[in-house]
Amino acid sequence: MTDLVGLLLLIGGAGFFVCGTIGLLRFPDVYTRLHALTKADNLGLGCLVLGLGLVTGSWLDALKLLLVWAVTMIGSAASCHLIAQAALAAGVRPWTDQ
Repeated sequence: MTDLVGLLLLIGGAGFFVCGTIGLLRFPDVYTRLHALTKADNLGLGCLVLGLGLVTGSWLDALKLLLVWAVTMIGSAASCHLIAQAALAAGVRPWTDQ
C-alpha cells in the first residue's frame, strides 16, 4: 500500500512539473510565468519528495529529501523575487487584459 501511495505521489509530482512548464510556455508576461513556475514546481517537488520518502522506507533518507525540498523552496522564492524586481526595474509592466 505504501508503494502505491508513493507511486501516485510521484506521478502527481510529475504532473505538476508538466503544468508548470505549460504555464511557462503559455502565459503572457514574466510575472505570470514566474508564478506558474514557482508554485507548480514547489508543489511538484513536494509530491516527489513525499513519494520518494515513502518508497525508500528509510527515515534518514526521507529527512534528507525534506531538507532538499526546504532549501529548494527558499531558493525558489528568493530567485523569483529577484527576477521580478529586475523586471520591474527594467520597466516591464505587468500584463493586463485591456
